[in-house]
Order: sequence, then C-alpha cells, then structure tokens
Amino acid sequence: MAERPTRPSRAVAVCVASVLLLALGAAGPRPQAAAEPLPARLSDRVFWQMVTEFSEPGGFFRSDNLVSNESTFQQIIPDLLKKTPRGGVYVGVGPDQNFTYITALAPRMAFIVDIRRQNMLLHLMYKALIETSDDRIEFLSKLFSRERPASLGASATPQDLFDAFGDVPASDALFARNEQALFDWLEKHHGFALSEEDHRAIEYVYRAFYLGGPDLRYSFPQQMGGRWFPTYSELMVETDLEGLNHSYIANEKHFRDLKELETNNLLIPIVGDFGGDKALHKVGEYLREHGATVTYFYTSNVEQYLFQTEAWSKYYTSVGAMPLDQTSTFIRAYFNLRFRSVQSFNAGPRSETLTDPIAPFIGAFRDGRIHTYYDVIERSR
Repeated sequence: MAERPTRPSRAVAVCVASVLLLALGAAGPRPQAAAEPLPARLSDRVFWQMVTEFSEPGGFFRSDNLVSNESTFQQIIPDLLKKTPRGGVYVGVGPDQNFTYITALAPRMAFIVDIRRQNMLLHLMYKALIETSDDRIEFLSKLFSRERPASLGASATPQDLFDAFGDVPASDALFARNEQALFDWLEKHHGFALSEEDHRAIEYVYRAFYLGGPDLRYSFPQQMGGRWFPTYSELMVETDLEGLNHSYIANEKHFRDLKELETNNLLIPIVGDFGGDKALHKVGEYLREHGATVTYFYTSNVEQYLFQTEAWSKYYTSVGAMPLDQTSTFIRAYFNLRFRSVQSFNAGPRSETLTDPIAPFIGAFRDGRIHTYYDVIERSR
C-alpha cells in the first residue's frame, strides 16, 4: 500500500505539474492571430496597388459592352434580399449593372473582374463622374455631356430624368471640359498612373456616351443585335416584378450609397480572366486575409464562353478556393435562344436572370456532375 503523501510532497507535485503544463503550452501550437477586418476605406495608393497587382494582361471580347444587354437583372433582387445577408463582398463582371446590384444588396466591398482592360477603365471613368457629382442629375449631365435640365429636382423618378435629358442636346464644350476634369480627378486628385493608351481608351468610352446619350446600347458604334438590346435609359427605368426600381439612379439615396463606396475606394475594378491564373485567386487571398466571405458572384453569361474551352474547370476551381458560406450565391444571365428545354424558359425577355447557391454547385463540380454549360443552367433557378 502506497504511503500517503505529506503536505510538502504535495506542494512539490503541484509545482512540477504546473511547470510541465507551461512547457507543453509553450511548445504546442499557438492560436493564429485574428484576421484583420475589411477596411472602412482604402487609401488611393492601396486601391491602385490592388488594381494593378491583382490584374492580368487584358484579353479579347467581341463587343465593347459599354452598357448591359440584360433587361431582367433587377427581377431577382427581392429574393436575394430575403435569403442573403447584407455586408458581405460582391464580385461581378461587366459595366454598370453591377452598380444596381451593389446599391440594392449593400456589400461592404466590391470587385469587378473583367477580361477587357477597357472595362476597368470604364469603371474608372464612372468613378470620377460619380465622385465629383453632388446628385443623380449632375452625374447624368456629366455622363452624357448635356446641360442640367432646370425642371428636375431631387424627387425626380428615373423616367423623369430621361424624359428631361432627352430634350437637351449634347454639348461639345461640356464634353471637352468634363473630359479634362475627369482625367485631372483620376491622375491629380487620386494619383493613378494612366498610360497614353489608357487615355485613348477612356476618351473612346466617354465619347461613346457623349454621342450615344441615353439611347446608347450594348456596343458602340456598331450596335450588335440592334434593337434586341435595351438602351441605357431603358435599363435604368426597369423594375423588379413588383414594379420597384432598384437601379443606382432610382433615387438619391441609392446614388449617395454608390458615391460613398466609390469615394472610399471600396469598389475595385480588376482586369482578369475568369478562367485565368491570377485575378480571382488574388481576390480570394485578400478576402481570406480579412476574414471576409463572397456573398454574391455575378457572372453575367461568361460561363457560356468558358465552356468553349477547358477554362470552365479552372474557373470553378478558383471559385471553390474563395471564402464561401451557405449564403454565397451565383447570379447568372441566361440568353434563351438555345437552351429552350430549361424549366425557366419563357418567350418574353431575351435574357433571364438566374441564381444558384455557390457551395452546393462547387460540390457538384468536385463530384464530377458538371460537364456542360447546360448542366450549369439546368441547376439554376
């Protein structure tokens, strides 16, 4: 039978155990430092560093795509607002339809990733015009190089805005003055380093809005698809199925919200191929470092082009490496000219907008259940 320890021996045992526990704690894995949260504002230097370092060399697309060719992209917004939280991160592609999703869904940060460098420069043009405009009317005046109609007030509806601007001719003098102010804002105020080629590309885009005005369509000057595609003004007066307009110029609050995001440098345009090796990976790394999640990924119909090669597999691998959760959602545009067996097909709008939870989709991809673009559309609703 063992002897009962005396009081001094108990004290020694406790001390030895404490030392061992401290040693084990020092030798064992230490908890990782908490991720730094997303910033409330990016400096001009950091913003431009992200634009340049996250970007890939520009690629080719068959159209300028200056405005959207999708007429139904607002219709899924009420459903998204019910099912997904605000305050996440938005990733998108293409021109200003992203602004409508951003102002409606209120992410903390947004990345626009497009294969065309011209699209990144288009967004820099918008950035300058939005940041230097006090309200929607001044913004449209600068966008189209038309004098501000005196009849418009803060409560004007989108239809009021375009009815009024439709009666105002474009001004050569206003175009020249605003274009110079645009470059001064980007280069002197923000300090962004634009090349001569960048200057020419921005001038080309800005002149298209000057010449096309509110009737500008998908591509300029050759309007691909003719009147199949909606004009800028038609897109801005679109609504959801209940008749509510969610566009970024629907009201002054929406415009102010967009202006705040732009002013804080939290809407970051990047040159990148969805099937490439860099842009989406860099966005994913940044979000992981800041403990953030992709809430919305607006793909337009880019996936249709990715399935023309093996790029789709690399794309879904990249998306699967991004920080996701069960609310992360794809937003897709589907043009109903080919896949007429899809359950959501109707004979009305040429485009339809579909959604799909990202995490289950990536699971299906990893399990080998995604092979064609038809598979992608069939599982979207």
